[in-house]
Amino acid sequence: MTEQHSQQPAHQFERGTDGPKVILVGVDGSDSSLRAAAYAGGLARRQHALLAVVYVQPPLAAGAALGVPVAETTDEIAQDLVAQIREATERTRGIFDVRWEFHTFHGDPYAGLVRAADQLTADAVVVGASESAGHRIVGSVAVRLVKAGRWPVTVVP
Repeated sequence: MTEQHSQQPAHQFERGTDGPKVILVGVDGSDSSLRAAAYAGGLARRQHALLAVVYVQPPLAAGAALGVPVAETTDEIAQDLVAQIREATERTRGIFDVRWEFHTFHGDPYAGLVRAADQLTADAVVVGASESAGHRIVGSVAVRLVKAGRWPVTVVP
C-alpha cells in the first residue's frame, strides 16, 4: 500500500484575524433597537470590531404633511441616542471598551440601513424585532434585510 502526502504547507490559524471588522446596528430609540445595540456592542467587543450605530431619519414629507416639525424631532432623537450611547460607554469604560461610531442616514429604515451597510462596508447587521403589528402584513425591516441576503443579519427580540 502506497501513501501519498501533499506537499502543501500546513494551515496555520491566525488568532484574532477572523471575524467581522464592522458590525452595524440600527437604532430608533425603541426598546428592541436598544437591546439590539447592547447585543451588537457585545459582539463588537468580543470580535474587536467597530460598532457602527446607525439611526435612519424618516423622510420629511410624511410628517410635514401632518404639520409636524419632523426635522427637529428626528434631530432630537438622534441627539438623545448619542447621549444614551455615550452614557453607557462611560459607565462601562475600563470594563468593556468598544470602538463605536454614530451615523445618521435619511430615508425609510430599510433603504437607509442598506445604504449605511454598503457605505460602511458592514460585515454583519443587527436590528431589533419590529414592535409594530402592521409589519406582519407589509414585512418588517428585519425580514427585508434577511431576504436581501447581502449580510448576516441578527434580529434581537
